[in-house]
Amino acid sequence: MGFKYKVADDNGIYFITTTVVNWIDVFTRKELAEVVIESLKYCQKDKGLIIYAWCLMPSHLHMMVSADEGNKLPDIIRDFKKFTSRKITSTIKDINENRDWMLNKFSFAAKIHAKSDEFKFWQDGYHPISVETNLFKEQKLDYIHNNPVKAGIVYEPEHYIYSSAINYSNGMGLIEVVYL
Repeated sequence: MGFKYKVADDNGIYFITTTVVNWIDVFTRKELAEVVIESLKYCQKDKGLIIYAWCLMPSHLHMMVSADEGNKLPDIIRDFKKFTSRKITSTIKDINENRDWMLNKFSFAAKIHAKSDEFKFWQDGYHPISVETNLFKEQKLDYIHNNPVKAGIVYEPEHYIYSSAINYSNGMGLIEVVYL
């Protein structure tokens, strides 16, 4: 992992992306997306995660985040990924339709990564990039919020429910954010 992908300042703001292995479109199912939403809320309340912007796409999650004083962003993200990985694979097993192909992909990914359990849901890393300038901040806010538009999911960013775009349009999204 290169230097530009390390958290150097425990209280700095970072643009991060975490991706499902093989870019599998898992979050097209509401109950699977809800695992991520509820876990992010828990991380905000109990682990010191500060979310400035976010967007959960079908196969990945973009966020601009930092850690509250006394907390470490890498620890929060590690715990988030570990918990959601287990909860999502468990939820997939409970869905009343054939999703075995997904579990097979996650099981195969676990076999080729020594530190994985039965399933490997998230790709390694989350590529934190420090938000140090207003230009970079604006570029990443635009990128995060327009991702569903560019993917053809919605026409307007604020119409995508799994995003903070509605928060930035004077509405109330699924997750509270700290405005930049």
